[in-house]
Amino acid sequence: MDKSNKIIVGISIGDINGIGIEIILKTFEDKRMLEFCTPVLFGSNKLISYHKKVLKLNNSIHGITSIDKIVHGKVNLVNIWKEDVKIEIGKITEAGGNYALKSLQSAVSALKENKIDLLITAPINKENIQSEEFDFPGHTEYLEDNLEGESLMILMTDELRIGLITGHIPISQVAETISSELIKSKVEIMHTSLKEDFNINKPKIAVLGLNPHCGDKGVIGKEDDEIIRPTIKEIQETGKLVYGPYAADGFFGSKTHQKFDGVLAMYHDQGLAPFKALSFGNGVNFTAGLNKVRTSPDHGTGFDIAGKNKANPASFKEALFTSLHIYKNRIEYQNLIKGALKTK
Repeated sequence: MDKSNKIIVGISIGDINGIGIEIILKTFEDKRMLEFCTPVLFGSNKLISYHKKVLKLNNSIHGITSIDKIVHGKVNLVNIWKEDVKIEIGKITEAGGNYALKSLQSAVSALKENKIDLLITAPINKENIQSEEFDFPGHTEYLEDNLEGESLMILMTDELRIGLITGHIPISQVAETISSELIKSKVEIMHTSLKEDFNINKPKIAVLGLNPHCGDKGVIGKEDDEIIRPTIKEIQETGKLVYGPYAADGFFGSKTHQKFDGVLAMYHDQGLAPFKALSFGNGVNFTAGLNKVRTSPDHGTGFDIAGKNKANPASFKEALFTSLHIYKNRIEYQNLIKGALKTK
C-alpha cells in the first residue's frame, strides 16, 4: 500500500441507528477534507448506502475488502460484514450495539497493527453494546484495555482542556476512589500529554476540589484537606506547575480556567457539566495517556434526531482536526527527543 504522506484516519461508525454515520458523511461532503488525511471507515457498503438514501446525501464512498487496498484521495470503507442487518434508525436495538462493536473491534485491530495512524470513534450507546466482548463503561476503558498506557479522558476545545480523575463510576464511589496515588497518576498523564500532544513546554494545571467549597475546612468533608491539598503540595515540590484545590463553581464562574493549560476534575459531571455549558457542539473527547491517538465528538448517539438530517458535524470535524494536530505534535516531540539524544 502506497501510504504517501497522508495520515490514515480510522473511523469506527458507532451505533448503526444513531447519528454517527450522518456526521461522518457530512464531514467528508467537502472534498477538501481529503487534502488533510485519508479516511477509512469500518462497516459495510449496504449500511452506508442505506443511510445515504435516508439522509439524501451523495457522498462518494470507495468500498474495499481489505485495509491494504486503501486509495488516497477517497473516503475508504472496509467492508467487515456482508450480511443484511436490520436498521431501525432512532431506536436502541441489539443489532445497533453488536455492529457498533464489530466496527470498533476492527478499527482497533487495524490501529494496533499500524495499518491506520489514529482512531476517531463515532458515538456508541453504552447500554446495547454491552456483551462478553465489551464489558466496559465506555470507549475510554475499552481502549485502555486494548492499547498500551494508562488513560485519561480529556474533554477539550482550543481554549479549555478538562481531564477526569475518576471516569465512568457511580457518584457513590467517587470519594472512596480518590487517593493520593490516583491524583498523582492523572496529573502526570495530563502533564505529559500537554507537553507531547499540545506542545506546551511548562504546563500549568489546576486541580478541582471534591466537596462543595473544597470542604470548608472539614465542615463539608475532609478529603480536600486530608488527601487533595497535601498531594498537590507534594507534586509542586517536583517542580510541576500544579495548583488547587479550587471549588468548581467559583473556578468556572470567575473564568479562572482561562489561566490554565489543563484542568483536572474529580469526577465526570464536575468536569463535563461546565465543559458542555461552555462549548457544547464544538468540543472533542481525547483519550490521553495511550500509545495511540484517539478522539471522538463530545456528544452521544442522538437517537432523537437520527435519520432526520439534523445532526451537526462540527464536533466530529473538530475531533478529526484535533487528532491530526496531536498526531503531528507527537512525531515532532519524538524527533526532538531523538535530536537531543544525538547531540549528547
